[in-house]
Amino acid sequence: QGLHALALVLFGLSQQVRPRPCLAGWAFLVGSAIFSGTLYAMVLGGPRWLGAITPIGGTLMIVGWVSFALSAWRAR
Repeated sequence: QGLHALALVLFGLSQQVRPRPCLAGWAFLVGSAIFSGTLYAMVLGGPRWLGAITPIGGTLMIVGWVSFALSAWRAR
């Protein structure tokens, strides 16, 4: 979660330099909220079916990294 928070900050800084629409920021934000949120909820006694939703958040975080890398590569 900390690494993706740092990635979200770096994405925000990159948007200040050259603002452009990109999926990366939203994917990091939503993916981190879903992934971490479902894990925290299960640890605190939430229903176990939330474990089936957790990979969606992980997938969104991977999409965020790929999108961020592609947008940085295109900006060169």
